[in-house]
Amino acid sequence: MRRIDYDTEQYQDYARGRALTEQQRQTWISAFAAVLPERRPLVGLDVGSGTGRFTPALARAFGPVTGVEPSVRMREIAQAQPPHPDVRYLAGSAEDMPVPSGSADYALMFLSWHHVQDKPRAVRELTRVLRPAGRLLLRANFSDHHPRPWWLEHFPRGFEADAALFQPLHEVIEMFTSEGWRVTSFGTVTEPSYGTRADMLERLRLRTLSFFAQLSPDELESGFRRLEQAVAADPDAPAPVFPEPLLTLERH
Repeated sequence: MRRIDYDTEQYQDYARGRALTEQQRQTWISAFAAVLPERRPLVGLDVGSGTGRFTPALARAFGPVTGVEPSVRMREIAQAQPPHPDVRYLAGSAEDMPVPSGSADYALMFLSWHHVQDKPRAVRELTRVLRPAGRLLLRANFSDHHPRPWWLEHFPRGFEADAALFQPLHEVIEMFTSEGWRVTSFGTVTEPSYGTRADMLERLRLRTLSFFAQLSPDELESGFRRLEQAVAADPDAPAPVFPEPLLTLERH
């Protein structure tokens, strides 16, 4: 995987390219609520919080949340949003979180696990910051349980290049269980559609997915040309939906 420096790439377009509709966001919040303890408030960590697309919603639903994000630019964009009294953003990473030991009831990692450089260290750090029985909500892709977005097939090496970004599920589980964690659930969540196929094409043109950084300029050009032709055939059709994995783990 070519590492993405969000302080020089993508940060300007990320919030727009990866925005969620309110219905999509609520779909995820409901999925998180189903695997978290019922008591409120819960103290949360949004690890790899990026531009803060989930952090305020987590605070509204569950209680105070700290967004931990290594990119200065991404944190600046998150902090420029209307403030929420139960949200704060800190510089840090999954491997090094500036929060006290045993201070959180849960952590969310939403499509950030594949960016973690030292995964064993991140597992140890998550073990440190969560309380006993604390939960990790890991919305990650796995090479052997991989969503198949409808647009991916139009790019050369599309599925192969995207799946190569991610670990197989069993490898991720083994990393956590070797530190005493246990799996509490594994399933999928299907977001409502982003809108039309033409709407989705406009988002994809912003290239705010890790996948696009792995392709050559020729592959990008060829893929977008084929995708544009496919969308032009029926631009107003709803963008197809697909199931996305959610793994929940519990700290010992």
